[in-house]
Amino acid sequence: MPRYLVERTFPDGLSIPQTAAGAKICRSVVDTNAKDGVTWLHSYVNPERTQTFCIYDAPSPEAIRHAADGNQFPVDRIPEVSELDPYFYRS
Repeated sequence: MPRYLVERTFPDGLSIPQTAAGAKICRSVVDTNAKDGVTWLHSYVNPERTQTFCIYDAPSPEAIRHAADGNQFPVDRIPEVSELDPYFYRS
């Protein structure tokens, strides 16, 4: 399955509380993504919480965009990526 880096901008900031309500939001996102065969692996958030950089496994960028629409999330870019592990090169 291809892997993608999904870049998003949240002009008003992203707020997911670290509470049961926040967990419910995340479960809903995961469930909506699954309808399109999209798996959210993890995300990075800038300090201002206005940008996220999310790693996804998905069949295509179109599947990610469709899932994002279902979650009412913006999408700026979706480049395909592969992992480069610096520890792989240890002798």
